[in-house]
Amino acid sequence: MAGESVSTLILFIAAMLVAAAVAGTLVTTVTDISGSIDTHSGDVSDQIDTDIEIISDPGSDAVYDGDTVSILVKNTGQKTLSVDGSDIDVLVNGEYVTNSVTATVYGDAGDSSLRSGEVAQLDVSDQTLETGDEHRVVVIATGDRETLEIYVPYS
Repeated sequence: MAGESVSTLILFIAAMLVAAAVAGTLVTTVTDISGSIDTHSGDVSDQIDTDIEIISDPGSDAVYDGDTVSILVKNTGQKTLSVDGSDIDVLVNGEYVTNSVTATVYGDAGDSSLRSGEVAQLDVSDQTLETGDEHRVVVIATGDRETLEIYVPYS
């Protein structure tokens, strides 16, 4: 009878050790997941609050003048965007445009911040677009993507 109690005690201690190891692993995993969620929640919040619309008329001659693509972008979201190149990216026909984008904000502030409801004109210089083809201009602001397809008529 004493042999049964010793074997039961050994099995009980082994079960407790296994349970403690599983609990430790679960606590570590939950802590890692929680940290990851905290890290990415700020980015997701910025993406939810960001919304832009391209309000340029794709058929207008003002969009492309032979060298410069000019588009009007309106901030319809809640987040204030910077037009100095840190919040807004521009692609023309799939190519990322880096240094040739200038922005003019039309609104109350008159600075380089595009607040909710304000409009900015993005001028992309040094662009040679073939006549007779459709071209695509993509504006990306903190994850929100808007596309403008323009057609360059024959001269």
